[in-house]
Amino acid sequence: MARTAGREAADAQLLVLISLAPEPKHGHAIMLDIAAFSGHRLGPGTLYGAIERLESAGLIAPEPRVGRRLPYRLTETGRAFLARRLATIEALSRVGMQRVAR
Repeated sequence: MARTAGREAADAQLLVLISLAPEPKHGHAIMLDIAAFSGHRLGPGTLYGAIERLESAGLIAPEPRVGRRLPYRLTETGRAFLARRLATIEALSRVGMQRVAR
């Protein structure tokens, strides 16, 4: 099944939110974390596009720079959004697995 650009952007945003849930990280650290927990490597354009959209939506916020690196953190709004989104995915997964097992 082909993936649309909109779907891929939404997936990248979800992966960034998950990466930032435990602690703030800069872009490269987010990229490495996503690759480690999902096996999917985001390109820089995809990653930084997702970061820009999430920041514009108020779901993440920049922290003070550390040298050249700009870490981002999950906002409270972002944490609540992520929790709702993951609960929805979990419910869909449960139904889907039940239906596949028939």
